[in-house]
Order: sequence, then C-alpha cells, then structure tokens
Amino acid sequence: MDFLYIEGKRPVEEAIKSDVNINYIMIAEGMHLGDIISLAKEKNIRLKTVSKTKLDYTSKTQKHQGVIAVVSSFKYADTDEIIKSALNKNEKPFLIIADSITDPHNLGAIIRSAECFNAHGVIIPKHRSAEINETVYRSSAGAASHIAVSQVTNIASEIDNLKKQGLWIVCADMDGEDLNDFDFNMPLALVLGAEGKGVGRLIKEKCDFIVKIPIKGNVASLNVSVAAGIMMHAISRTR
Repeated sequence: MDFLYIEGKRPVEEAIKSDVNINYIMIAEGMHLGDIISLAKEKNIRLKTVSKTKLDYTSKTQKHQGVIAVVSSFKYADTDEIIKSALNKNEKPFLIIADSITDPHNLGAIIRSAECFNAHGVIIPKHRSAEINETVYRSSAGAASHIAVSQVTNIASEIDNLKKQGLWIVCADMDGEDLNDFDFNMPLALVLGAEGKGVGRLIKEKCDFIVKIPIKGNVASLNVSVAAGIMMHAISRTR
C-alpha cells in the first residue's frame, strides 16, 4: 500500500481537524506538541513517539517540524459531487482548473488560495501535472485537507462536462479583458495554465471568457500561484 506523509505542525493539525483518515502520527522525542496531541486523542488517533533520526529518514520534505501523520493515500473527489454539494448549499459552483501545474509548491499554493477564497474544489489532470503529495500538502499549509480535489483524465472533456452542468469557463490569460471590469457573479470554473506557458490553445478555445490581471510594472507576467490568488480574490469579492 502507498502511504502519504503529512508533515509539519500546521498541515498535521488541519488534517486532524478535517477528519482525514490518519493511520497514526509520529512525534519526535522531546517535542512539545500539546495541541496536536490533544486533538489526536479526541479523535482516537494513535500516537507514536520516535527519534528525530527516524523522522528525518521518513520525511519527504525535510521540513517535518517534529511531527508526521501517516495516511493510506489521498482521496480524490468526484467533480459532479463537488458541484452537487455546492448546489445543495444554494451556492453558485466555483471551481479551479489547474491545468498542467507541474511544480508541487505552486499547486499547494493554489489549493491554499482556493480554500481561503471559498472555492468549492480544484480540478487537476492525471498526466503532466503535480499530484497531491507531501510537498503539496505542506505548501498548502493544510488546506489540502479542507477542499475537494478532483483528478481527471482529460481537461478538455471535463470542461465540456462542466458546461453541461451550467458552469461558465473563465480563462486567466494576458490576452483577456481587465478583471476589474468583469462580473464573476455566476457559476464558474477558473482555468489556470502551466508555469511559463499559460493555458494551452485548445483549452483556451473552449473557454467562454478570457480575463487578465492588469500589470503596471516592467515584468510581463506573474508566478501562476500569485496570479491565482489575485484572480480568486477578485472572484470572491464580486460573488
């Protein structure tokens, strides 16, 4: 069985709070992690005290802060169920499509922003993309435990599925209209493209709208996770 290690104080604490199926938690000898220990005992999660050397050997990120939660694997969500959950709350679905984001730090940061700005879920492709791993969990500061993530075979087909369910597809690209002039108050999915390349031509052609972040400096583009946060803030503000 493949295991996923959730590393660091904040990610582990958020995983416990969100009822992630944790097999056990390893804590380094001499570490004082009262909040995590109390939460784990409330949830009847097994605790193991181990040497720091053991944690260093187990860690995938080398930033474990003395605690690692061991889970069986990450459970991906179903896109249709994400939409149904939003509608059951009488909310307009708001999804993020992270197309070909290969850097796990960027994907983690996007997931963190998505959770902060009340998106209902994140969609990633199975191929040519980072998966939900230890680095993504840590970079999301635990947000990966609180938001649904769907992994799909084909982004283009998934966009067709979303349109059939009434969502509008908004592409983040420098060729679009100013986001400050756009009304995001609709059921939508925001498409973010690969680092350095942006959204691919075929995917862009499937989008209903193209929106850009106005940039006034000399550098022509933003890091994808920074751009994602700005776009999500604008969407959240107008919904």
